[in-house]
Amino acid sequence: MEILTSKAQLAEALQELRQTNKTIGFVPTMGALHAGHMTLIKIAGELTDVVVASIFVNPTQFNNSDDLQKYPRPVESDIKLLQQSKCNILFLPEVDEMYTGEESWNLDLGYLENTLEGKFRPGHYQGVTQIVKKLLDIANPDFVFLGQKDFQQVMVLEHMVKALELPSELVMCPIVRDDDGLALSSRNVHLSRTERQQALSLSKALFYVQKHFDLLTINQLKENAWLMLDSEPGVVPEYFEICDADTLLPTPSKDTRSIIALVAAKVGETRLIDNIILK
Repeated sequence: MEILTSKAQLAEALQELRQTNKTIGFVPTMGALHAGHMTLIKIAGELTDVVVASIFVNPTQFNNSDDLQKYPRPVESDIKLLQQSKCNILFLPEVDEMYTGEESWNLDLGYLENTLEGKFRPGHYQGVTQIVKKLLDIANPDFVFLGQKDFQQVMVLEHMVKALELPSELVMCPIVRDDDGLALSSRNVHLSRTERQQALSLSKALFYVQKHFDLLTINQLKENAWLMLDSEPGVVPEYFEICDADTLLPTPSKDTRSIIALVAAKVGETRLIDNIILK
């Protein structure tokens, strides 16, 4: 695996590969890699000739400076994981390589910017789209592999790709869970043993809704899921919503073509998200 730290190095390396008709798969990450990231790398390796991963903790997508400072950065262990995977190139830039001086960015994301994650993390998706646009401009990949756990983020990036007419195609890959159902997340390292057990309430609520989807109304499902979360000690739910998976607008009807349940909650001091496709 080759490790590159400058935009010019990455662009040049990929241009040479592209001239030999190699397809490029790109996996953007913020590091603190886990089995979910490795699954993205594996799928990328199966579908493309060259797999590029990036590790960059992007400051513009954090609306809380403490959250930015606490974000885990185990770079050496991340590199070892990638070396054992199908990753061919790691792009590992510093902040001043990706941002120069004062930059302005504002992409019209419509209601996606202010609902669910957008409501609780104002400005977050402007930062996400800003850095992903920079990365796509450099790598110009054929395919970008993203995790379903950040479902709203995938929708935001699909909106950006269409709005800006970018040539890359996004591929959403399934959530990877531990044996007990907890969705893998880089933030899970902050959970104490007790908090980790409490965090299972998120996936339990989602699985409950999935199991009872045909038996209860949308409102009943949401109310029961909220009670499950709210009654768990140490868990403070922020939202539990059942939405049209094509628009992310709340759906009152099961007749909607595609339906997803999404949840966010704080467990102790750690904020977690999860979702499950119901239909």
